[in-house]
Amino acid sequence: MSTGVRLIRNDRLTERVDYAYAAVADAPVRSIWVAGACPLDLHGETVAIGDYAGQAHQVMRNLVTALEGAGASLADVVKTTVYVASSRQRDLVTAWEVYREYMGGHDVPSTLLGVTVLGYDSQLVEVEAVAVIAGEPPTARV
Repeated sequence: MSTGVRLIRNDRLTERVDYAYAAVADAPVRSIWVAGACPLDLHGETVAIGDYAGQAHQVMRNLVTALEGAGASLADVVKTTVYVASSRQRDLVTAWEVYREYMGGHDVPSTLLGVTVLGYDSQLVEVEAVAVIAGEPPTARV
């Protein structure tokens, strides 16, 4: 099944990055905007306090679950933003490496940002995503 997502690379830009420079979703597609996935467990508690990699794993598991709830998967993602509460590049890289592990070869355009603080107590990592699914939307539930 086609995901409706086509990743664009450009030979006039460096190939030394592990993401595509753009993504195209040809119509008709259904768009999905996922709120920032946070490192929260089922009880709403922040997991892996002080651990960038541990929180990134929980964030990505939660992102997968949120996408599944909308009928999508990581393969349907066209753009992400990865937020890391740190001014140290090594912390950003730690979170990014976990993110890349989950994304595999689907190297969508993404922005990696170091921020001063995130919304939940002891939160270090958050990932938001936009996805598209080819075809018609499902029948609405009443």
